Amino acid sequence: MRYVKWIFVVLLICSLTAFVEKDKPTGGLSEGDIAPDFKIESMSEKQSAFKLADMKGRYVLLSFWASYDAQSRMQNVSLNNVLRSSHNVEMVSVSFDEYKSIFKETVRKDQIVTPTCFVETEGEDSGLFKKYRLNRGFTNYLLDGNGVIIAKNISAADLSAYIKKIG
Repeated sequence: MRYVKWIFVVLLICSLTAFVEKDKPTGGLSEGDIAPDFKIESMSEKQSAFKLADMKGRYVLLSFWASYDAQSRMQNVSLNNVLRSSHNVEMVSVSFDEYKSIFKETVRKDQIVTPTCFVETEGEDSGLFKKYRLNRGFTNYLLDGNGVIIAKNISAADLSAYIKKIG
């Protein structure tokens, strides 16, 4: 009986610890930071490598996601749908899937149409993942024309409102 009480106490402490861990920020950069430049290779011969610095002067939405992370995947799709009719913001979608075949199938299934959709096959070990200090979470950043982060983890509704505001 004594052991049962101790097991219960340990389980209670573990569950409380897990709950507190869940509420910790996922890390990454903050609003006001300048987004680090990066270059990423395309999977298509038709598309050249992408360099963030080449987007200077334009609003950019960086979306970091992976097909195995349902929440980041749904967020990526909804943001992509908002930007289909926008000419003011360019979306750059980067998946951290380790297999190109899974990435390609996810893009097809989710009907992601952004011409700047890339996969970083090194996953969480990639330099890009580390450069943006993404830790264990996926996120998105809205950048102004100077590469300054003006919003983080923006929802589709907030992005839509923002697009209307900038004209």
